Amino acid sequence: MKLIILITAEREHGLTIAEAWQKAGAPGITIVQTNGLYSLQQEVKAGNIELPRMVSSMAAAMAHVLDQMEKQGHLLISVVEDNMVDPLIDEATKLLGDLTLPNNGVLFVLPVDRAVGVVRHDQK
Repeated sequence: MKLIILITAEREHGLTIAEAWQKAGAPGITIVQTNGLYSLQQEVKAGNIELPRMVSSMAAAMAHVLDQMEKQGHLLISVVEDNMVDPLIDEATKLLGDLTLPNNGVLFVLPVDRAVGVVRHDQK
C-alpha cells in the first residue's frame, strides 16, 4: 500500500481532484485546507495582515495571523493500493498541469507498511 499526498495552492481544484480520486477508486480521501509559509510572508509584507501588538507567545501570534488568513490551498491524503498511484497522479495532473512546473503543486508517495480500516465507503 501507498500513502499519496498532494499539496496544491489551487484551492478551486482541491475538491475536484478529491472527487476524481474517489471515482478512480481511492478508498477515502482526507482534505485539509492549508496556508503555505510563502503566502503568509507575502500577505504580511503587503500589509494585508495585521500583526498583534502584544502577544503572550510566538504560538499565539502565529495563531492570530493564521486566523486572519483565507485558506489558500488543499492537502489531499489517501492510502491506496500500489496499482492506484499512477491513475491518481494522472487525475491530479489533468487539473493542475505538469507538477514539475512551479506553482502547480507537489505530489509524493510514501510506502505504508500496514494500514487498518482502509475501506471504500461504497463497499461498507
